[in-house]
Amino acid sequence: MEYDEKLALFRQTRLNPFDRGEEEEEEDDAPQGGKVPPQHEIRSELFSRSRTHSTDRTMDLGLAEDHFSCPMGSFVASDIEQLKMAIEECKKLILELPEHSERQKDTVVKLIHLRLKLQELKDPEEDEPNLRVLLEHRFSKEKSKSVKQTCDKCSTIIWGLIQTWYTCSGCYYRCHSKCMNLITKPCVKSKVSHQSEYELSICPEIGLDRQDYRCAECRTPISLRGVPSEARQCDYTGQYYCSTCHWNDTAIIPARVIHNWEFEQRKVCRSSLRYLGLMMPRPVLKLKEINPLLFNFVEELVEIRKLRQDILLMKPYFITCKEAMEARLLLQLQDRQHFVENDDMYSLQDLIDISSGRLSCSLTEIHTTFAKHIKLDCERCQAKGFVCELCKEGDILFPFDSHTSVCHDCSAVFHRDCYYDNSTTCPRCARMTERKQDDVSEDT
Repeated sequence: MEYDEKLALFRQTRLNPFDRGEEEEEEDDAPQGGKVPPQHEIRSELFSRSRTHSTDRTMDLGLAEDHFSCPMGSFVASDIEQLKMAIEECKKLILELPEHSERQKDTVVKLIHLRLKLQELKDPEEDEPNLRVLLEHRFSKEKSKSVKQTCDKCSTIIWGLIQTWYTCSGCYYRCHSKCMNLITKPCVKSKVSHQSEYELSICPEIGLDRQDYRCAECRTPISLRGVPSEARQCDYTGQYYCSTCHWNDTAIIPARVIHNWEFEQRKVCRSSLRYLGLMMPRPVLKLKEINPLLFNFVEELVEIRKLRQDILLMKPYFITCKEAMEARLLLQLQDRQHFVENDDMYSLQDLIDISSGRLSCSLTEIHTTFAKHIKLDCERCQAKGFVCELCKEGDILFPFDSHTSVCHDCSAVFHRDCYYDNSTTCPRCARMTERKQDDVSEDT
């Protein structure tokens, strides 16, 4: 029988070996003459009786093993106080038994089931709404029975088998149903929507005294000595948090990347972790304004910038080409939409991929595909090429070719050597200027 079936049967059956029938049996078996046996003999006797009745319990539960009977003199209680007593007695027994023995392992399993039952009594199942909205969080009821999740509010395990829990669809905040009314932090996604910018100072610490020795989020008293609660610093905000709001998670800090090109993960609080995760794909970093010197030290950035500039020059060919539109070539950059809009905005994910070399490989491949369509595969795009008007020799030129230069005024394309060696003005610009003068003279 599976564990879920065992647990279901356990919920339906409220075992209490100390019912009236057993009490009367114990009175009948009491020693004559009022002599009371020692306590350890009572415990042994009770344990032996529990073994005597284990077959009946197993039949009631339909189990092959007696998992839910209590160890050596304890009892399966039906109310919270008695369960707490049984749990404490089980803990003491675990410490008394030989280390790594089979009896100790069995007792640990029984302790787990007792705690599950206690949690069940504390959180009785009831009909909960599938969707709840609180502080801009949109909580959806979870159906998963996994026990590997942790409540972001109380920092305890979410027992999916017996507890109702919710996840925010915006920031992925997870919590018990009972903890939802205790949440004080708004959804991080709303902050991302209203304030899409990073803290660009490296760990801007203000000091624990400026925080009044309280957690920056929940205002719980904290101190560096760990009394009453340990103060943990978030490397992103520079502020201190309690252990409930700061789980020693790690993340890449944007300020350290931009100023030092450093990608080592640092410890951050839970709210910063969620904020950085949601902000990672957003193109909000204008590097040439924040730190233009970075291009002098990181060669990969220069390469990526050139590829992006070429793609922007290819874009007009694609939006006027029927074949390119049908092939949906530009959708190859749908995960980085900003690459077809500008060449100076970067996301934190872009910088991480540049550092690892992944972006250079993928963008070079896309650049090659785009250039092949324009120069080889499509006759319409080939017809939009240029002939160098300075030397009037060579192949058809395109603005994204590495050996060409483009006039800033009329966008005509020339060989780079011809353009810089020629002391005259751009021939195309000269013709356009002459036409304008002729038009003016005709009007007068």
